[in-house]
Amino acid sequence: MSYERYIARRLFAETMQAKQVSRPAVRIAIIGIATGLAVMLLSVAIVLGFKHQVERNIIGLSSHIQVTSYNSNFSYEMSPMEFPDSLPDVLLSMPNVRHVQRFSTKPGVIKTGDNVQAVVFKGVSSDFDWDFLQTKMVRGTLPDFSGDTASTRILISETMSDRLLTDVGDTFISYFIRSDQITARKWTVCGIFNTHFSEYDEMFVLVDDRQLCRLNGWRPDQAGGLEVFVEDVRLVRETDAAIYGRLLKIGNLQGIAYNTQSVYDLNPDLFGWLGLLDTNVWLILVLMAFVSGFNMISGLLILILERTELIGMLKAMGAANGPVRKIFLHLASMLIGKGMAWGNLIGLGLCAIQYFFHVIPLDSAVYYVDSVPIEWNLAAIVAVNIGSMASSLLMMLFPTAIISRIRPVKAIRFD
Repeated sequence: MSYERYIARRLFAETMQAKQVSRPAVRIAIIGIATGLAVMLLSVAIVLGFKHQVERNIIGLSSHIQVTSYNSNFSYEMSPMEFPDSLPDVLLSMPNVRHVQRFSTKPGVIKTGDNVQAVVFKGVSSDFDWDFLQTKMVRGTLPDFSGDTASTRILISETMSDRLLTDVGDTFISYFIRSDQITARKWTVCGIFNTHFSEYDEMFVLVDDRQLCRLNGWRPDQAGGLEVFVEDVRLVRETDAAIYGRLLKIGNLQGIAYNTQSVYDLNPDLFGWLGLLDTNVWLILVLMAFVSGFNMISGLLILILERTELIGMLKAMGAANGPVRKIFLHLASMLIGKGMAWGNLIGLGLCAIQYFFHVIPLDSAVYYVDSVPIEWNLAAIVAVNIGSMASSLLMMLFPTAIISRIRPVKAIRFD
């Protein structure tokens, strides 16, 4: 062990004693570092959890990439897309593609007694991935659309169930407009879900895609489009471009025009809003780093002034400015380490309480989640700790610079 570290450890032990004048200032500095780090860890965990939870909701309710007919507009009354049975297999053979499923949408009106609700019917097939909605089920069961005949079972949201005063097992009539004619269909509610995503819960219901094909007068080899799920979300845009290029070649051979859109293109406002959260997090991290650093600077300056005689004696015995500064940098690192240990304990402890017990609820109609989400990201936790330690130590270079101005003769007589 170097003598700089040895002296720093002795000073650290003495600083914790009650008789030391600098002890209150050092305690305040340690509390500042602990508070700052705890706020940083909470901010990162909450923002990452919120962003990823909202992203999972958006993707789970739609897909990473949608393939539709080039003739489709931006309404829910879709134009039919013609594709051979082998097209999903072609997409599945492409890199990063995990799952492909067909879908259609059609606006309609549901009537139950005196209650009327305009909704969008989303038609799905037997290849639909129910994993996401399975976790959002409130009561009832998921529909089974794998039979030989088109099913009349329907899956609705809890919000819609409350508005229509209907529950599992109830039946109702819906009305559709086609070629200036009104067509009616009778449905039976098989299950009720709650995604906490108000835009979806207030608008969409899920039915058998074959029912919508009949209402639209489409052939069995036609559908509104395909939903594509990828393995690596970070490569969504690259996969989207690759799929578009592949379908462009297929479409040119068949005389069909395909269009692709990623989830980021379909929901630019939501993802733009989520992107702004990163700016808020960086602002919090910078502010907390400066607050913690300035608290530590004040504490270290008091320690240096309190140890002016020691500094003078070390210099009188031949110690250069560099080694003396190292002593106080080692001391600062020990104090910062103690503050960070408490900060990790407090920050991660609060994260664990919220993660397991959901003590802080949220209005899902506003925030899309029912409680403050927490995401455990080891890389982010390590990065916050390393960044906090590095920034604090860099800021300690400024107060230790005062050591080079202390003269041994005056320092030894300093009182």
